[in-house]
Amino acid sequence: MAEAAKKQAEELKNEGNKALAESKYDEALRLYTEALSLDTSAVLYSNRSAAYSKAGNHLKALEDAEKAIELKPDWVKGWSRKGTALCYLKRYEEAKIAFEEGLKIEPDNEQMLSGLDEAESHLTGPGGSQPLRNPFQDPNAVSKLENHPKTAQFMKDPMFRTKILMMQQSGSMQNINDPRLIQCLGVLLNMDFSMMDGKDLPDDDDDMPPTTASKPQSPSRNEGAKKAYTSDHKQTNSKADSMSNEQKQAVAAKEKGNNAYKAKNFEEALKFYDEAIALDPSDMTYLNNKAAVYFEQSDYDQCIATCEKAVDVGRENRADYKIIAKALGRCGKAYQQKGDDFNAIKYLNKSLSEHRTPDIAKLINEIEKQMKEKERLAYVDPEKSLQEKTLGNQFFQEGKYPEALKHYTEAIKRNPDDAKIYSNRAACYTKLLEFTLALKDCDECIKLDPKFIKGYLRKATIYTAMKESEKAKHSYQKALEIDPNCTEAQEGYRSTLIQENSDPEAVRKRAMENPEIQQILGDPAMRLILEQMQRDPNALKDHLKNPDIASKIEKLLEAGIIAIR
Repeated sequence: MAEAAKKQAEELKNEGNKALAESKYDEALRLYTEALSLDTSAVLYSNRSAAYSKAGNHLKALEDAEKAIELKPDWVKGWSRKGTALCYLKRYEEAKIAFEEGLKIEPDNEQMLSGLDEAESHLTGPGGSQPLRNPFQDPNAVSKLENHPKTAQFMKDPMFRTKILMMQQSGSMQNINDPRLIQCLGVLLNMDFSMMDGKDLPDDDDDMPPTTASKPQSPSRNEGAKKAYTSDHKQTNSKADSMSNEQKQAVAAKEKGNNAYKAKNFEEALKFYDEAIALDPSDMTYLNNKAAVYFEQSDYDQCIATCEKAVDVGRENRADYKIIAKALGRCGKAYQQKGDDFNAIKYLNKSLSEHRTPDIAKLINEIEKQMKEKERLAYVDPEKSLQEKTLGNQFFQEGKYPEALKHYTEAIKRNPDDAKIYSNRAACYTKLLEFTLALKDCDECIKLDPKFIKGYLRKATIYTAMKESEKAKHSYQKALEIDPNCTEAQEGYRSTLIQENSDPEAVRKRAMENPEIQQILGDPAMRLILEQMQRDPNALKDHLKNPDIASKIEKLLEAGIIAIR
């Protein structure tokens, strides 16, 4: 039976691999999940991790990658999946650790080296990495792609070939979101980009030894690859540290713009920022600063448009994710000022996904609260509330309390500041013996209108039903403070007094709360006398001769604490 399940899981995995290759991500996820219900293996978790990455659910991709590692910690692919998912989640420090763990298993794995480079480039910020050169402008690019086994099939598609030729002519590398373009980019740069963009093929054999993940290389070749990698990294840093004359002039113009901005000379600031943008259009900082000016001028549409342009420039030139987050955050704040809460939340969440800052997170919470309050207020309609209340009253009179409750609740939603509706619902809850909820509605009713006598009368009725006569009496007293001539309150108050006096246990309990009675019972001499009276009733005559003791015994008799037989 187990063998049959494993075979079925293998078939489902193969179908999932096919669906994944055809970009049918939901189908692939369904098939892998079904396979996992039959056979839990590292390969299936790894494949489903790849499918989740392609579908954009990177948290789920991370979960599956960790399960794959748990099942097979010495398999490099699990660490590869984990590093990839963490990169997409912008958790670059953790991604770096994952790739390093994978490299401990296979020190020369090109995929892991490429992933490590990607993670480190974000940790070092814009000073640690520069935009990739455009390999499509290589005169031999088309022939390389036509002759390479990974891309030859792509180039047979006329539409795709035209896209490559257009990129070659324009020099633009924007919007490379086609998996085939990612593959072509990797071929032209002699790098394996498949792993970093979640486009790597699913795994087919979980018995495959780790060393087969990449071809063994001779020591000299391995050493040469590492040296080349280190050399390229140093060159990138070197380029980042050096600045052209135009870039230096752009920085100087930006400083002038900043000074003008601080002086609130906004038109002058815009002029200098435009000058900086013309000198160095690849630096999104100048656009960010320009957007800040528009925000101060309350020109929110221009601010939003400039922020979006800044983000495009930043992504194209691999800007620091913190700067991108700042632009997205400003965009969200501009939408907030326009009263567009939906887009404000959208862009502020985008900012958080780039870089989490407390002020943006706090702002999101504030806007969400405002949105809920606006939604609540938009629902308020006193006229519809009255209609619902009338329906509730009809059902209440007919004894259909659940139906009445439904309409009273809707009436409260439509007009939450009407104390009378809470009172009506409290009566309904009382009929349904939901005393706690009834008391809660009474308290809300009294809170909204402290002079609404019906709220106290309802409360007293509930306490009477709960046999809490003292609390009922207190509620009637509150009602009488509002209207001393209220017949219902007067009769209710008298009724509670009679009830208290007719219940010996209640009388005794009330007496025990009396400080004078407590003092008498706390007197050691009186306790001895009471014990003596209990053993010998005739001793009472002798004690009554003492006026002080007689007075105390009389008080205990009146309170019902003791009785003389």
